Amino acid sequence: MHFVSQWDMNHHQRHVTRYSKLGFAGNSEPSFTIPTVVAVNESFLDQSEQCSSANWLAQYNAGVMADLDFFIGDEALSHFKSSGLYSLRSPIRHGQVNDWDTMERFWQQSIFNYLRCNPEEHYFLLTDSPVSTPESRECMGEIMFETFNVPGLYISVQSVLSLSAGFAYLKSLSEEDSEDSVSDMTGVVVDIGDGAPHIVPVVNGYVIGSSIKSFPLSGSDVTQFVMQLLQERGELLPPDDALDIARRVKETYCYTPSDIVKEFKKHDSKPSKYIKQWSAIKPKTGVPYTIDVGYERFLGPEIFFHPEMYSADFSTPLPELIDSCVQSAPIDTRRALYKNIVLSGGTTMFKDFHKRLQNNIKKIVDERVAETNAHHRVEVKPVEVNVVTHPIQSYAVWFGGSVAASSHEFFECCHTKEDYEEHGASICRTSTVFKGMY
Repeated sequence: MHFVSQWDMNHHQRHVTRYSKLGFAGNSEPSFTIPTVVAVNESFLDQSEQCSSANWLAQYNAGVMADLDFFIGDEALSHFKSSGLYSLRSPIRHGQVNDWDTMERFWQQSIFNYLRCNPEEHYFLLTDSPVSTPESRECMGEIMFETFNVPGLYISVQSVLSLSAGFAYLKSLSEEDSEDSVSDMTGVVVDIGDGAPHIVPVVNGYVIGSSIKSFPLSGSDVTQFVMQLLQERGELLPPDDALDIARRVKETYCYTPSDIVKEFKKHDSKPSKYIKQWSAIKPKTGVPYTIDVGYERFLGPEIFFHPEMYSADFSTPLPELIDSCVQSAPIDTRRALYKNIVLSGGTTMFKDFHKRLQNNIKKIVDERVAETNAHHRVEVKPVEVNVVTHPIQSYAVWFGGSVAASSHEFFECCHTKEDYEEHGASICRTSTVFKGMY
């Protein structure tokens, strides 16, 4: 059985910042993690347009070559940098597919060149953004059934799989097998990767669409902010590699402090202890260089708690947005949502990020409870706030899909080729939540 998880991506200064994770059901990690980008040879497309209608054979051959001469992932980036013939195309922007021809090419290479399998012999699981449209799911189903002739397809919302992954991982560590599994599929998923972050409330496995909140800052913004701080401080970064260096500094040294003022004092009092050094070699000249990494270590992740530091257009901190998301959900679900706030995405992996988030949300909730008690002269039961973290949250969506696709109920809940031929692509608009997810 075959499982593929598709993620969205954004462009930032011609650098790909989002990835697709590909692999097989039952595995604990994806087999491939590749940038979601396609390099297309534009010269063949131009040649096809320039050919006269009378010379139909040349026009046809040019069109065929344009369809065949393309690369995806790291190969696409390599050909784009080394040759002027190729241009990069991003099939997905802000969580939405905006170029289905390019998306189909990406899937084609993923299936045949990376996973090396026959799609007609495997059931597929694809993931979709919580804000995606039903028409988008119909297009996904149409391509998978018509182009690749897959026998079965299941399209799942990423947030539901993140909840499933968190529960499956924690359950594997526990010796007791809890029978109360319905509540485990209720929670708030805070999905922050390199692009299109969302805060999604899920109740009994189903997304509350009206309560979804979007957060404008992502991992790519942290990278950009770290690069900006380094350059403003006078560190000499190679222009071509500045963003990549900032990304590596972010992944290696950044952490989330409990108090930013105390952190400044610690760095100022003992700079030799807290200031790190990053050494590398300039790719063009081969000259070694070293940069100091100081305040950037904690100022980078701080934009999630003080976004005004980075952007004047948005000033609502992440903890307040999560609280607003829960408060907009049905009142009888709020305690369960506060109790299970699940982190997903690589940007949530900063050291102590979950502790800072939990403390800030807990402070907001406690202040509201105290105000209610004082105003109405009643004793409201304290609200439990719990932010769930685990080592696999950087690929939680994929892991949740792997667990779901390896269960017996998966085949029963998939949309089959026969269903598609009888009812059409509209069957792909919804997918049933099944027991195997949790």
